[in-house]
Amino acid sequence: MKTEDKIREQIQANPVLLYMKGVPAKPECGFSAKAVSVLQSTGIPFAYVNVLENPFIREKLPSVSRWPTFPQLFVAGELVGGADIVEEMGKDGSLQALLEKATTQKEEA
Repeated sequence: MKTEDKIREQIQANPVLLYMKGVPAKPECGFSAKAVSVLQSTGIPFAYVNVLENPFIREKLPSVSRWPTFPQLFVAGELVGGADIVEEMGKDGSLQALLEKATTQKEEA
């Protein structure tokens, strides 16, 4: 399977997916730590891929997503953005609604 196909499969298989540096229990960059903190505050479970352990994904994802940096949050198959966008959405409440909608849709499918 090509790396691009694997990325697309991961995005479609997980209603909430964070491509990050490190793991949620031990993020390896401040931006990933910020995104994880905001996501965890919602109480909604999320999947993650550690791009430091997956160099082919780390290399290919920016061309798939058209987003150059990490972390990258995908919800319901769509790129939401990076740490700053996730943080702003967490503050204004729109992230919670988006995550709830995505996880409810996945359960109903």
